[in-house]
Amino acid sequence: MKFSELEKLCKGKIQQQANEAEIKELVTDTRNISIRAGLLFFAIEGINHDGHEFVTEAYEKGARCFVVEREVSLPDDANVLEVRQSLLALQMIARAHRLQFDYPVIGVTGSNGKTIVKEWLTQLLDYKYSIVKSPKSYNSQLGVPLSVWQMTAQHNLGIFEAGISERSEMERLERIIQPTLGIFTNIGEAHNAGFESLQQKADEKAKLFASCQKVIFSSEYPEIRRALEATVSEETELIAWSFEKLEGHQFKVLVGETELVLKLKFSDPASVENAIHCVVMLYVLGFGMDVIQSRVDTLNSVKMRLEMKQAVNRSYVIDDTYNNDLHGLEVALDFLHRQNQKKKKTVILSDLYQTGLSGEALYARIDDLMRNQQISRFIGVGMEISKARGLFHTKAEFYDSTDDFLSSDFSIQDEIVLVKGARDFQFERVVQKLEYKAHGTILEINMESLTNNLNYYRAKLRPEVKLMVMVKAFAYGGGNFEIANLLQFHKVDYLGVAYADEAVELRRGGIHIPIMVMNPSSDSFRLLKEYNLEPEIYSLDQLLDFMDFFEAEDHMPPIHIKLETGMNRLGFKANELKRLTEILTLNKKLKVRSVFSHLAGSEDPRHEDYTKQQAQKFESMSEEIFKVLWYKPLRHLCNTAGIDNYPNYHYDMVRLGIGLYGFDPVMDEEKKLSTVGTLKTHVSQVKAINKGETVGYGRLGFAQRDMKIATVPIGYADGYLRAFGNGVGKMNVGGKLVPTVGNICMDMTMLDVTDMEVRSGEEVVIFGENPSIHDLASWIHTIPYEILTNISQRVKRTYISG
Repeated sequence: MKFSELEKLCKGKIQQQANEAEIKELVTDTRNISIRAGLLFFAIEGINHDGHEFVTEAYEKGARCFVVEREVSLPDDANVLEVRQSLLALQMIARAHRLQFDYPVIGVTGSNGKTIVKEWLTQLLDYKYSIVKSPKSYNSQLGVPLSVWQMTAQHNLGIFEAGISERSEMERLERIIQPTLGIFTNIGEAHNAGFESLQQKADEKAKLFASCQKVIFSSEYPEIRRALEATVSEETELIAWSFEKLEGHQFKVLVGETELVLKLKFSDPASVENAIHCVVMLYVLGFGMDVIQSRVDTLNSVKMRLEMKQAVNRSYVIDDTYNNDLHGLEVALDFLHRQNQKKKKTVILSDLYQTGLSGEALYARIDDLMRNQQISRFIGVGMEISKARGLFHTKAEFYDSTDDFLSSDFSIQDEIVLVKGARDFQFERVVQKLEYKAHGTILEINMESLTNNLNYYRAKLRPEVKLMVMVKAFAYGGGNFEIANLLQFHKVDYLGVAYADEAVELRRGGIHIPIMVMNPSSDSFRLLKEYNLEPEIYSLDQLLDFMDFFEAEDHMPPIHIKLETGMNRLGFKANELKRLTEILTLNKKLKVRSVFSHLAGSEDPRHEDYTKQQAQKFESMSEEIFKVLWYKPLRHLCNTAGIDNYPNYHYDMVRLGIGLYGFDPVMDEEKKLSTVGTLKTHVSQVKAINKGETVGYGRLGFAQRDMKIATVPIGYADGYLRAFGNGVGKMNVGGKLVPTVGNICMDMTMLDVTDMEVRSGEEVVIFGENPSIHDLASWIHTIPYEILTNISQRVKRTYISG
């Protein structure tokens, strides 16, 4: 595709054209640009992002072709096309590219299971087909065109997923993907906000299959059948299936009049449904049951997201070991690039398959990516990548096999390591070697959910209102470095911590944005200047100590003045303002960055009058301070609940705390927030006990019947409080909430799994979606803050990104 062809194709106008460039790659993010020709950069304007601000950076990184929505200033050797909407232009180009290929394309949509079905189909079919597919969950208006652009003549099967959040979106995706075969996985409540009913959502999703030859769906969902019958063409064959569970892991699948009997290694309902969709697709493609069963036996569980785990020697490992494709590598490198906890970054990569590029072109491009992302060390594993060692300019090592690599003297220290490999390289063994193995219990932090919550609150603010995010108390149990790094990436204005040593750790971990220290002690003043920290000053004595400490210095760190307006905790009272303003007037080295106070009851409507009184007092007191200053500091009053309930009191900045982590004290708002943390463990042992026997310390667990007890490795030393013992607390085992038995031990808890099929090693969820932290808090009559901040630091944190 030539640049000049884009003007007519995208219905745009060429601002400037230097040459007749050939378009080889589409990019919307400057972080994904490597050094190569033929790159077309799209300046896309979003809610919190404007791509036009990055066109100069894209040019500096090698882009010479641009699609923009307004006039931009670029050197004469750039080609610039102006269009009405850059995203629409991207979709038009991807659609034109799709029309060049006539091999089968499978489209997948539904409320849940899209990515797993796509990945499992790839696992089942990649021995026979050269497959191009969506990277991870690239199923949006932006992700779909980028996925389809990967199609080449070297592929002979495409598998793309499509997701929508509101009406009229699927028609655009259908025109890009143009699937010949389809799978409608299911219909449910997920992502329901943009639709009036379940049927309306099914109707919209069904539009993906408007021109399909065959569409597969489960007869369990009548909404899907009605939607398909009303949408697809008369030539489309609708293939409904149902199943019956037989003994053991055997299933009988009914496809029309045909019975397919097969064995599945998965037993949970979602995995069974996803696997049967894949089995029916193989049957539709003409595979016999012997081949289908042999392929199903090879299925592995799919990791849906990148996982960043604590590793040995003060390092981190990013686990992306379930597949290996070029676009997925760019996604993973982008995630690695955003991690600033360690300066040294290493990539361990296996041979790449089915890229549509020659070996020389492929690995030269990978070397470009490594250099562009400033990778410190590259390790290639596999015969093909080792042959290309001469193409790499980054510091590199090569091994013919995973065994060769694992038997080497490779070690890591103070670095972040991305491990990405194709399934047959078994790179999970590499991750296991590097991973820090302190505890079998894991707190899983979903960084995508955290970002969603951040954007939810940002959308409530006026554009000029700044945002401070609290990361005190180990970021409410989630981990200081990792969460602060994400917030820095998303350009929050301030971070807030309780003590100076928390801030020092963040600075040492690469956090450079302003940090307010809410409770600095006099012996920590020396750290304020050294680490560029800004203290909260809340009393005359503290202010005088601060001034004495910095008396001989040329300048003092800027301060944040806390006013007492009704919380009766810390802060200057009204009768202290005269002395405070005198000091501010006389000491010109004192720089007041902000004046603030704290609402005592912003989450409770019963305290609305009191909150208004606090706000009036805050305005009056802060004005007294402003009168003696030649500049105007920031004012901030609202916490998480205040952001929701009192938009008139947002002033110049707000402080977001527990809401970022998925818990809003204003209860009816929580349905709009995403669950950030999931605390998981596993079953250590299952044993039968007889009626009359006892369980645990103090013999308080008494068996009133024959029972089956599962022991899990979490106890009060991990933050699972003794209050949860004796049936008060419940954990999720196999989708069912089961009660605790007996007292909670320091390191272990016993659960009643009577009448359940439970094996050692099975996953157990302490909190997440079900039960939620609110459930746990209500069981022991406390608040979510206490549950979160009680989680011990010996519990390993894992960070996942979608």
